[in-house]
Amino acid sequence: MKLFTAAFLTETNTWSPVPTGMNAFKVDKPFYRRDGSLQPVVGGGNGVLAAWRKRGEADGFGIVESICATTEPSGPIVTAVYEELRDTLLNDLRAALPVDGVLLFLHGAMVAYGYDDCEGDVLKRAREIVGPNVPIGVELDLHCHLTDDICNSALPVIFKEYPHIDGIERAHELYDIVRDAIAGKTKPVVALHDCRMVGMWRTPVEPTKSFVARMQSLEGKDGILSISFGHGFPWADVAEVGAKFVVIADGDKAKAAALAAQLHQEVWAFRNEAVTPHDTIDEAIDFALAQPEGPIVLADVADNAGGGAPSDSTFVLRRLVERGVTNAAIGCFWDPIAVSFCAEAGEGASFDLRIGGKSGPVSGQPIDLRVTVRKIVENHTQKGLGGGRAQYGTSAWVEANGIHIILTSKRQQVFNPDAFTGTGCTLADKRIVVVKSMQHFYAGFAPIAKAVRYVAAPGTVGADFVNLPYTKVTRSFWPRVADPFAPG
Repeated sequence: MKLFTAAFLTETNTWSPVPTGMNAFKVDKPFYRRDGSLQPVVGGGNGVLAAWRKRGEADGFGIVESICATTEPSGPIVTAVYEELRDTLLNDLRAALPVDGVLLFLHGAMVAYGYDDCEGDVLKRAREIVGPNVPIGVELDLHCHLTDDICNSALPVIFKEYPHIDGIERAHELYDIVRDAIAGKTKPVVALHDCRMVGMWRTPVEPTKSFVARMQSLEGKDGILSISFGHGFPWADVAEVGAKFVVIADGDKAKAAALAAQLHQEVWAFRNEAVTPHDTIDEAIDFALAQPEGPIVLADVADNAGGGAPSDSTFVLRRLVERGVTNAAIGCFWDPIAVSFCAEAGEGASFDLRIGGKSGPVSGQPIDLRVTVRKIVENHTQKGLGGGRAQYGTSAWVEANGIHIILTSKRQQVFNPDAFTGTGCTLADKRIVVVKSMQHFYAGFAPIAKAVRYVAAPGTVGADFVNLPYTKVTRSFWPRVADPFAPG
């Protein structure tokens, strides 16, 4: 008995100015490998593969591991790079034959030049290799583009939480489904339902929190094996963008389809209630300054590296400076040049530094400040979503007129307060803390924040879903139209 496993994932913002080549997957990526070893690294897919190996070995399976490759979200992957990594995985699968099951950790929103549905491409080819009877399970990020090629080729299980704190739980869920299918205990079938909705649903807060609990309460009953609500990744110009449901049932596809349609109606009913309010930059600053104490956490969602943004925009920082705000912290700016200047000047040095605005119009204009270097940290890290450490590389904490700025040499969204405190910059005493993140910061920052506000600054990952410049979407969707299922 043999299981084949691999991880190959990134999230592609087709409007991002940051290119994705081979170095993005391999350079300084301790979790990139293809030798079947399990390095002591959590995150980047390694934790999921480790969970599958442990479960499989306990059940008497031989485990064959292929690549474990991931990179920070950015623009489309260079065609040759995608094809090389894809073919490495598929060639490893051919070499491993015969196998009894396949477990893949993919993202679901990977786009390469010439391939709008990379995951569907990988899974369709994998299905051709193993034949029609070998179960293929795929774990996907909640922000995925669910397509027919994915659902016709594999059994998809998707993260249920945003922030994505349940990757290992979903790995176990998927393993159970594939194991039972191999043993002949179940005959899983997949139903896909298009909600025709583009948006964001934050699972720690109502009403989405209770809906996720309801989904989970239906699993394992009446032949329903798994339920997934794929929120979709709005910042990609692909035909299948948007929220969809996937239900896996034991042998009864009609039952799965009916439940998926029913759950869509439940989400549709609370669609307006689930919309996250966004402040303008000045509204957010006004709110924070009006509070009796801080820290007030402001999320600069449009410059979220986790959505493909450069993470060097200056729009919020500029307003803080122009308004004379002090006792504030902001980060993390991806600016290797500024970091190198700070390292050269040394801790304690004061000099004129140009910060941010280096990636194009989406980042705004660079801002020039007289800064004092408070700390230089080599190999700076923060706590990641999977419990491991997310890499920032050499980083600098600088201060300019009472504004504390974290500069990094590696692009990474903010997950945890130690993105700041790991450099020595304290947060408990700050009135305002600005994080360049969409939602993954929430679990770490909500416990220390007096309030959390989401800011609609300009940038690559904006929240105006009505006016995103799609060219490949042919079906109508909410909120662009009031009822996307209306005739005509």
